[in-house]
Amino acid sequence: MFEPESIAVVGSSAGASDPGSVIIGNLLASGYKGKIIPVNAEGEEVHGLSGLSSVKMLPRSTDLAVICLPAADVLPVVEVLADIPVRAAVVTSGGFGEIGREGYRLEHELALAAKHNDMIILGPNCMGLMNTALSMNASLDPEFTLPGNIAFFSQSGALCSTALDWANSEGVGFSKFVSLGNKAVLGESTMLSYLSGDADTKVIVGYCETLKDGHDFLRTAYDTTFKKPLILLRAGETPSGARAASAHSGALTGATSAYNAAFRQTGVMQAVDIADMFNLAHAFSCQPLPQGSNVAILTNAGGPGILAADMCEKGTLNITRPSSATIENMKGFLPAYASVYNPVDMIGDATAETYRKALKAVAEDDVFHSILVILCPAANILGEVEKVAADIIAFEKECSKPIVTCFMGGHSVEKARILLRGAGIPCYDFPEVAVRSLDAMASCYRWQKKDWPIEVCFRRDYSKAKSIVDNCIQTGLSELVELEAQNLASAYELPVPETVLARTSNQAAKAAKRIGYPVVLKVASPQILRKNELGLVVTGIKSPQELRKAFMEITTRAARRCKDAYITGCLVQAMGPENAHEIAINFRRDPQFGPLINFSLAGLHEDMLGDVSSRLAPLALNDAQEMIREIKAYPILRGVRSGSAVDLGALEDILLMVSQMAFDLPEIQEAEFSPVLAGPEGAVVANMRMTVG
Repeated sequence: MFEPESIAVVGSSAGASDPGSVIIGNLLASGYKGKIIPVNAEGEEVHGLSGLSSVKMLPRSTDLAVICLPAADVLPVVEVLADIPVRAAVVTSGGFGEIGREGYRLEHELALAAKHNDMIILGPNCMGLMNTALSMNASLDPEFTLPGNIAFFSQSGALCSTALDWANSEGVGFSKFVSLGNKAVLGESTMLSYLSGDADTKVIVGYCETLKDGHDFLRTAYDTTFKKPLILLRAGETPSGARAASAHSGALTGATSAYNAAFRQTGVMQAVDIADMFNLAHAFSCQPLPQGSNVAILTNAGGPGILAADMCEKGTLNITRPSSATIENMKGFLPAYASVYNPVDMIGDATAETYRKALKAVAEDDVFHSILVILCPAANILGEVEKVAADIIAFEKECSKPIVTCFMGGHSVEKARILLRGAGIPCYDFPEVAVRSLDAMASCYRWQKKDWPIEVCFRRDYSKAKSIVDNCIQTGLSELVELEAQNLASAYELPVPETVLARTSNQAAKAAKRIGYPVVLKVASPQILRKNELGLVVTGIKSPQELRKAFMEITTRAARRCKDAYITGCLVQAMGPENAHEIAINFRRDPQFGPLINFSLAGLHEDMLGDVSSRLAPLALNDAQEMIREIKAYPILRGVRSGSAVDLGALEDILLMVSQMAFDLPEIQEAEFSPVLAGPEGAVVANMRMTVG
């Protein structure tokens, strides 16, 4: 597909606005040296090239077919191409999954035909592709890209045109340029697999609304990001955006939290908007990755330096003090009232020579891993702005550290910006954007140098667990609660407190005596969810008298407050660890990626504050550790303000066991383990509920 020696354009005619004619014209204009074969019903000549009247007349040496036909005519042509055989095709035609049921049926049949005939198909509903190494513009966009080392793919054709226009205006080039369209066959995973091994590509950038296969994407993206930076902009994060994305491509979208978890776990850098995507792409394409997180900031104005320092602190970059030797060096050429620490504020009377010396000083300091140069058009330097840019360009050629610049202002710095960008040095309008790029590059370096994940597999009784779930489905139940859920948990050796169902207060007293006081008493009913909030749970019961009284009170209260609920009695349960914190762990099966596991403190932290961490199953040990430590309430778990520090290892084990259960049993659509009582001596799952289907 990307390196064809001959291309057939099916559906081309002599009409200037005909899509096939446009593609042939673009191939010729881009300088493509291979053979181009127009195919149309009349066999007429297109752009001076002899045409064929039938697809069946194509030679066996044809490598790629670009199909520009009505949707209903595409499938028969694909079948003929497969017989020749032509192994790769691009379908630019619309009228498939994006228009509804009939279009979805055509798209499904197209995908089946490709699979059956071992063909790769780009599209449908796409603009085509470009390969600058072959001077090949096999797309509907007449503007051919400059050569470069950025590979770009997009689900949106309009964004492809936008990217081309931006890149050509900024002097940024691409190695490969692909419009994915509806992704009937070729999706992000296949594209990443190819581009990760492409010698012409240094950084991969993409725009997506949905992902074709979530599990394939997770595997492929993980492998790709250890080789090359991968930057993705995802649209459809809000309900309105998701509906628009589904209408645009005819595909379902997954939850935003699942996409965020997928990107985090695979090392994908998520762009926040189109400008951010392009800014990051440019920085990664022309600068080396920093070998650490310490950044030196050079500026001739205090305000922009402070803004840059704030942005560094909000991210992962460190504002580190220069070494003593560097400080003494800078004191030799900077005014006494300048700041020689970090940010290095050279004050408004800085000259081009001052910039040159300061840049050399911090670049030679081993403390720093990257450099940000900020210039404001102060009166003292207006005549030397381009000289500063020229000095940076000359120095960058000998510097192994990434240099990012920020020349603030308008016409006074415009020529300098053009010089810097043309020399492959990112130059931004504002310091926050520049810091964002350096932060992303440092994060990418840390990701590529991180240790391989530690996979943990716990002992489990899979046959017992599968039997419990299958029996639930066969009996027509949609939920596993209380004792049935505990039986399933025991198959995965999840720590649960001893629990007995008591139908009378006498049975409850006998159960409590056997378990040992103190105990917990809670109403047993599959219909009642928030028992604690309804006053249907009593903890710390220390005697039979207290137990009988509590039994009568909560069963009466349940009957009064939950009139339609079926109450089977009360559950007598052993107390959890002393000084325990209540934790909420749950998972829900995402349509794109599978089980999404969430971790938080129970109650307000989960329901009102949204202080939740998320990962996709299966979890590795480092995933579980990060989930616990990244919530804002983590200090509470560490015993801040004289509280009790919990056993973090016990929580990590529970997360890993829940992950294993979610991955093993696809019949479980969602599950809630709340509260998990975690204390200094361990953790137990006090209550759980699972939905099956």
